[in-house]
Amino acid sequence: MNVFLEFEKPIAELEGKIQDLRQLGAQGQAVSIDDEIQRLQSKVNQLVAEIYSRLTPWQKTLVARHPARPHFSDYVARLVAEFTPLAGDRLFGEDKAIVAGLGRFRGRPVAVIGHEKGNDTKSRLKHNFGMAMPEGYRKVLRITELADRFGLPVISLIDTAGAYPGIGAEERGQAEAIARSTQACLGVRTPFVATVIGEGGSGGAVAIAAANVVLMLQHSIYSVISPEGCASILWRNSDKAADAAAAMKITAQDLLEMKIIDGIIPEPVGGAHRAPDDAIDAVGDAIEKALRELSAFGPDELRRMRREKYLQIGRLEPA
Repeated sequence: MNVFLEFEKPIAELEGKIQDLRQLGAQGQAVSIDDEIQRLQSKVNQLVAEIYSRLTPWQKTLVARHPARPHFSDYVARLVAEFTPLAGDRLFGEDKAIVAGLGRFRGRPVAVIGHEKGNDTKSRLKHNFGMAMPEGYRKVLRITELADRFGLPVISLIDTAGAYPGIGAEERGQAEAIARSTQACLGVRTPFVATVIGEGGSGGAVAIAAANVVLMLQHSIYSVISPEGCASILWRNSDKAADAAAAMKITAQDLLEMKIIDGIIPEPVGGAHRAPDDAIDAVGDAIEKALRELSAFGPDELRRMRREKYLQIGRLEPA
């Protein structure tokens, strides 16, 4: 069943009419309806293109959270051969919100790290909606050390509302684990490419996104806090989330302009959820290009470039 967002109601109505006509055709109605279906489908395609060409920051937030948007497991299944997940942090336990392991990306051995949200109720609970615990970030530390030791490029896929803020996570050192994970990402001496495929929320995202090259899908978001959280703090009213999303500059286009990210990956018309395979292939092509360009640099140069990149963010230039 298709899931339509609030601003997609006109699209939903037209697609509903198309479905009704197809059901009539399946029932053996004498009247030919092919021309009408073709006309309506053309109108749907035009409407989708029009709506998605002028999305507001809040609408982009809704698209980034779309339940049918491809998740980490979808990317790994299509892009990474022989993927072998490595579980546990060797300190406390296994956190399924972050999946990490080794595999081959288009023939190249790599380490892969990413948030997994799940795609139904059971898997979302299993993966804690992509909100990682400290043991998840300590697992990242373990995998990046392996990548550094064996000279493996690192690929990370970011899709989280943020790190889990529960009592247990705080008791086990959530902030310290996030800081250590970020430090490990900054210190690895191999090519590192990060891609925001959905939500990039707060330190929970930065902890696996401190890469040489940071990319974002066209309708993804990347922010220090969720729009709802920001609205609750500034206006004491989460209903102001749309205003917060606009003020926070959370879209890929805003972040590229501010030089926080390095590139935007175009999505299929209507968002990645409408053509997931095409979106995944586009991400794969962008990662492959970035890794090829980074392969020209040595280990110490890669680490130096990465650290300078993040020290430069937010630095004021003389007038």
